[in-house]
Amino acid sequence: MSLKTFEHAAWANRQIFELLQQGNEPAEKPLVLFGHVLAAEQIWLARINGEDASAFPIWPEYSLEKCEELMQQNMSGYQLLFARLKAVDFNEKIAYPNSKGNLFHTAINDILTHVSLHGSYHRGQIASLIRQGGGTPINTDYIAFVRQLE
Repeated sequence: MSLKTFEHAAWANRQIFELLQQGNEPAEKPLVLFGHVLAAEQIWLARINGEDASAFPIWPEYSLEKCEELMQQNMSGYQLLFARLKAVDFNEKIAYPNSKGNLFHTAINDILTHVSLHGSYHRGQIASLIRQGGGTPINTDYIAFVRQLE
């Protein structure tokens, strides 16, 4: 897992944010999904950092302004995490309770992979909802991110 994967997530989140901000697309359900993606990023970051994540909602109903704030916080948090983890084994397992209070032990690398795939999955749902509502979804695929870097 690399920081570039999370830079993609931040870029893809920004694409979704800007699309929803335009107000031309059906936004209610996509905004709930988007808030969930950002909340999950926040929850997993807290867990990796050994913090209590139980106060964070899993399915929040955030405003676009709150989403923008959380996007910035999450990316900063993951950048700090990757900087700190350079000397740490990404296969190290951390202990954390899930939202139901059950204790699990999972490797940091597996958690980071989950966070990345989870966000992609829900951004795909957002694209589908926008298309169903007659809008034009934005391409948030990893390859689109890489191509725009060139």
